[in-house]
Formats: sequence, C-alpha cells, structure tokens
Amino acid sequence: MATAATVWWQAGTIYQIYPRSFQDSNGDGIGDLAGIVGRLPYLRRLGIDAIWLSPIFPSPMADFGYDISDYIGVDPIFGTSADFDALVAAAHGHGLKIILDLVPNHTSDQHPWFVESRSSRDNPKRDWYIWHDPKPDGSAPTNWMSEFGGSSWQYDEATGQYYYHAFLDKQPDLNWRNPAVRNAIYEVMRFWMRRGVDGFRVDVIWHLIKDEEFRDNPTNPNFTAGRPPHEAFLPLYSTDRPETLDVVAEMRRVVDEFDDRVLIGEIYLPFDRLVAYYGSDLSGAHLPFNFALLSAPWNAFAIGELIARYEAALPLGAWPNWVLGNHDRPRVASRVGMAQARVAAMLLLTLRGTPTLYYGDEIGMKQVPIAPDQVQDPFEKNVPGIGLGRDGCRTPMQWGATEHAGFTTGEPWLPLDTDYHHQNAAALAADPHSILSLYVKLIELRKHMPELVFGGYEPVDAAGDVLAYRRVYDGQTVLIALNLSGGPASLHVGAGEILLATGLDRHGENVSGALELAGNEGVMVRLR
Repeated sequence: MATAATVWWQAGTIYQIYPRSFQDSNGDGIGDLAGIVGRLPYLRRLGIDAIWLSPIFPSPMADFGYDISDYIGVDPIFGTSADFDALVAAAHGHGLKIILDLVPNHTSDQHPWFVESRSSRDNPKRDWYIWHDPKPDGSAPTNWMSEFGGSSWQYDEATGQYYYHAFLDKQPDLNWRNPAVRNAIYEVMRFWMRRGVDGFRVDVIWHLIKDEEFRDNPTNPNFTAGRPPHEAFLPLYSTDRPETLDVVAEMRRVVDEFDDRVLIGEIYLPFDRLVAYYGSDLSGAHLPFNFALLSAPWNAFAIGELIARYEAALPLGAWPNWVLGNHDRPRVASRVGMAQARVAAMLLLTLRGTPTLYYGDEIGMKQVPIAPDQVQDPFEKNVPGIGLGRDGCRTPMQWGATEHAGFTTGEPWLPLDTDYHHQNAAALAADPHSILSLYVKLIELRKHMPELVFGGYEPVDAAGDVLAYRRVYDGQTVLIALNLSGGPASLHVGAGEILLATGLDRHGENVSGALELAGNEGVMVRLR
C-alpha cells in the first residue's frame, strides 16, 4: 500500500537485535552474525522491515561492544567481515534493511587513537580526546559524573592530566570539537554505507559536545536516594550543548551522500529538546528516538497526555517514532504485565510514526532475574543493588523448548528465563491466539492500511482507563480503543466492524453504538 512518496523508514517497522543474544551458530554461547542469517526467515514471517544491530565491531567488551577498538571491523565473537557481507546480502534478499549501531561519542581505551592520545601531551592525537589539567588541589577538573558511577574524569599518571569519560573509564570520550575527529567518524559512516548498510542508530548522540568552558553542573534539586549517583547533578554542561545540533546536521549530510539511508539518534531528553534534533528545516536526524513510553505511567491519562505533548512538539513535517523496549530498559512484559503487553503491542503499531520493536518482545519475553554471580553488566557491577542492571533484558532469544531454548548448543552467556519451555517462538507461532500471532497481524495490517502509516492522529474522549484515538486517511477512519485496566469498559463509537482485537477473537464483529471492551483488551475498528 506504499505510495510513490513513501520512505522505507516511515512505512516500515524496525526490529532491534542484540547480537550476543539472538542466535549462536558455533556453540560458544554467544550470538553471532551467521546465527542472525539463519533466523532471517523468522523475521520475514514476522513482517518487520529493518534490522538494527547493536554493535558488532571489535571490542574488549568492557561494555559489550559499546567500547569500540576498531570502527571498520567485525569482532571475531560475531564472525568475520565476510559474514557481515553475507548478512547484508541475505537481509536485502529478504527485503530487509540493515541499520548499524554507531558509537561516535567514545571509543575503547584500547583503540589505537586513544593509545596514541595518552602516550604524550604533544602527540598529534592528543586533542582527539578530552584532556584537562587538574584543579590546583589535584582533583578532577569538574563535578561531571559518569553514568556508570563515580567521577567522569580519570587521572593519567603518565601525562599528569585527566581524561573525560561519560561512561566507563575504559570508554574515553572523543573530542567532537576537533574537525579531524569528525572527519574520521564520517569516513567510518561512508565505509559501512558503501558496504550496503542502510543507516545508523547513533549512540548517545546528545552527549557529543561538552561545554567549552568546563563549568560545573548544577545540583539536581529533585534527586532522591536510590537513584543512580550521576542524577545528583543536572547535566547542563556535559550533554545537549547547542553545538551538538551542528554535528548532527553534518552527520545527516554524510548520510545524504547515499540514496535512501536513515539517521536515527539515541536521545533521552524532554520533548522540547528531543525535537530540536530533527534540525532546522528537518536537516538533522530523520528519527530522534522517542523513548517516552519506556518510563510512562501505564494509564490512559498519562499516555494520552504524552502523545498529545509529543505531537504538539513535532516540527512541521517531522516524522514521529515510538519505542516500547530496548537493550537498556526492563522488558515491557515485566513493566506492564503479560496481559497488558498485548495492549502495548497494539499501541506501538497503531500510533502515528515509525515503531521500533525489541527482539523477544513479540513473544512476551520477560525481565529475567540475574543472580549476583551471573551479573555481566558493568553498570550493575559499578552501581549495584538499585535495580537498574541491564542483563535481565538482554537474555537469549527463546526459540523453542529444546535445551537452552534453541539459542545455543553451548552454555548461554546469560541465563534463560525458566518459562522458555512454553514461552518460545516455535510454540507461539503454532498458536493462532498468541502474542506472536498478534504482532504478526498488527504488522501486516500496518503494511496494508495507509491510514495506520499516513493517517492523522485524533484523540477520542473515553471514560475510565481507556485510551482511544482515530487514524484518518483519504476518507477512511480506523478507531483504536485500548483498555489499560483489568476491568470491563465501554466506549461509544457509532457503527463499524472490528478488524482486530488483542485476543485475536473478534475479527469481523459488527459494532453499533457502544463498543464493549474486556479487561486488558484492545480493539481496532473500521468506522463506517
């Protein structure tokens, strides 16, 4: 149903794969590129249009690939460069796009650039990273905090200066005020696009530029005990600096050198700042990721209000997007419960804008409890006990009821959920009423109903904990009604026919006047 003006990243559904956890092909307990190739038929049946891969570059794995030591290679854990080319070719053969995770804010401390940079103060690459003298008392240059705990400044004995790291001390931040750094990363982008990559998701894009005057961040008056320590300060001078938008516009120009590519930015900011990353005249990121649903209170009023605020904040012509889960946040099925996970699926795939789906959410995978001796996540190791460890949402994909859920013939790098014997892709694919079957149907409807892609968003007043809205396009109207409570509800809708219910049990039912909703039920109605 795509029109001539349709762009794939607008009409399509993006699917995030955490490569370590998707499919292992060689029995080492870690997922790899060949494993992903073997699962492409599953993704095609699911109906998604693009695969976003978390980092696959060579890395010491201090932060599981977000500490890159070579931007133009493939880590042997995942395979070879030939394996990557085979994945791109196979994905394209299935009509699927490939989006790479680009991590330009920081490198590994083992990257050759940083090895040179720290070798001496007069090394040509010294200014490729952010170095600063100590304060007169020898302490760190500013009060900026690492998101992984402690100061974000690491003292280097050999050269007598501190270097800045927004995350681990093994992840020194690049100096994006240096044109040579920018050009080096832009060449990396060109390298991968020449290899057939269809776009990039840019990690922590709002971090790229830091305050030129190195001013201290103000304290956060709303900080409460039990939150991550870095939240004690507002990152006014260490993130989201005005010059960052110039960098994003430069990145966009690089992407635009190639046909039909997409630039996505990871940005955790309020809507008024988030939408600035579309750039003036939409010359920035195509899709600044909208993570509002990851932390929204799960009730109709709160979600309706945030949709309204987001829609109002969008610049004219900007394309919206929505995310329900990712590799950093607890699984949606655990956040809202298994019954509401179906309602959440209908929400994600019927809102205006591009949906991004996290692997395993389509089979209702839950947050897996991780025993202390099984923790892998450096964040949890550095800041333990406050419930923000990320391992639980990164556990292996549950393919079947066989040993290790069909993920590996070896020992999985993270434990599987004990429910994999029944909560797995094979079992759910065979069940016409499963959450997987619901996702397949939702994605299929989105492909064939232009009102779900191009239609306007119109909120509908509803009583109780019901979120309702219309999608209207070219004289056709679809109503979506989502009951976010466990009790029954009703909504006056006029006349129509139910296209889909979250229980996959009401297709073709005629509605006249009141639409009755069971607890934890969502329905899609074609209005007459």
